[in-house]
Amino acid sequence: MGENDKTLELIKRRLDAQKGGGDQAIKKQVAMGKLTARERITSLLDNESFHEYDLFVEHDAREFGMDRKILAGDGVVIGTGTMYGSPVCIFAQDFTVAGGSLGLMHARKITKIMDHALKMRVPLIGINDSGGARIQEGVNSLAGYGEIFFRNTQASGVIPQISVILGPCAGGAVYSPALTDFVFVVDNISKMFITGPSVIKTVLGEEISMEELGGARVHSEITGNAHFFANSETECFEQIKKLCTFIPWNNTQKAKIFPAKPPKKKYNIEKIVPLDPREPYDMKDILKSLVDDSDFLEVQELWAKNIIIGFGRIDGETVGFVANQPNYLAGVLDVDSSDKAARFIRYCDAFNIPVITLVDLPGYLPGADQEHAGVIRHGAKILYAYSEATVPKITVIFRKAYGGGYIAMNSRHLNADFVFAWPNAEIAVMGPEGAANIIFRKEIMEADDPDKVRAEKVELYKQKFANPYVAAAKGYVDAVIEPAETRDHLLRALDISENKVAIGPEKKHGIPPF
Repeated sequence: MGENDKTLELIKRRLDAQKGGGDQAIKKQVAMGKLTARERITSLLDNESFHEYDLFVEHDAREFGMDRKILAGDGVVIGTGTMYGSPVCIFAQDFTVAGGSLGLMHARKITKIMDHALKMRVPLIGINDSGGARIQEGVNSLAGYGEIFFRNTQASGVIPQISVILGPCAGGAVYSPALTDFVFVVDNISKMFITGPSVIKTVLGEEISMEELGGARVHSEITGNAHFFANSETECFEQIKKLCTFIPWNNTQKAKIFPAKPPKKKYNIEKIVPLDPREPYDMKDILKSLVDDSDFLEVQELWAKNIIIGFGRIDGETVGFVANQPNYLAGVLDVDSSDKAARFIRYCDAFNIPVITLVDLPGYLPGADQEHAGVIRHGAKILYAYSEATVPKITVIFRKAYGGGYIAMNSRHLNADFVFAWPNAEIAVMGPEGAANIIFRKEIMEADDPDKVRAEKVELYKQKFANPYVAAAKGYVDAVIEPAETRDHLLRALDISENKVAIGPEKKHGIPPF
């Protein structure tokens, strides 16, 4: 065979690489309910918009028989395309090729498209489906991971980074998704863990399945590592597309403006919140009564459910919401909810998305478990995030805001731009019942009718302290508003904050309570 023939043969084999690891490997992929790498990419992007790069790149490993192996595209597909007509960069690991294992050239294909995304200031979408490091390449595989992590960090806060876990993501590989902005998982397909079941059995003698160890539900409900949970790859791709309608393409832009729509009439804000501050209600109904077309995209819906975070639009413009959920643990702040809210606030601040905070909570969750879990350090994260944020920050207090929880939920004291309260809002160090029992303890104990005196003292405390007018008299609340006027006040506050400029002290960066 002549040189020309060899070249043509090589080109043919490389072009055949578009089939991935071959028909048998693809059949196994399909049998697991999974699409191929290229099918996943084309399912996400606009029709016929994908342009692949580095199809001909191969590994250069020589040990353990690797010199005799030609791995199609080295197990990863990279390229560019469009979503809603706007450019994105994307990569997808190909499990049909050597289990999608990461070697040095595999990693360099990924870092190449990451560099491209950062230079061009466009979102980066990474689809993870890999057995982990390619052990035949030794430390070169570890070097590849490190170069990816570095770029994740450099791109953080500059371009949106979206990770999609559509298969195993094990060992060091899990840290790249953890460094990105949003992680999507699919039930019975996604697996994330540092050490696999076999290692755990060897070291600890414990039997555990991959699903129990690090399945989609585990990371959506328990660890908080995942932001969106789907039942199928198709549903997952629709979630990604919807998210991308709410966020800007980089940190120098604002999210796309859509035609304004009123909320749906079935969500009547005046009828959602009970007058009794101890009676629960669903804050999601409040959110749907405020946002355009009642369209609210919740983030991390299944984790730390005592706080709600997510995106909606008011008058066509994207807004980030942080809201206590009275329907779950009375909406208290704790270790996980503080982490959840703080991270979301920092994302919104990095990408020019105003933050609206809806408050109804009795404070931080008490108890030895929370203290030992570090609620002081974790609780400080939400204080730091709000204080650091320079985007428009607007707060509405519904029924109660007590103690440290009042301060933490974007109070005036953390430099909120606008603070509104409903007429029945209670703003105080603690609830009226607890406060009265402490302040008037002696009078209540010595009274002929302690219950009657206690009730009188509770009412007295409410009149003197636990109402919005005391805070409004100090300038801590800008306006006491009627519930029906809430959306109008938010709209005006957002409108006047459009060109907000906030300048802090010059510094390299702060030191958050990580």
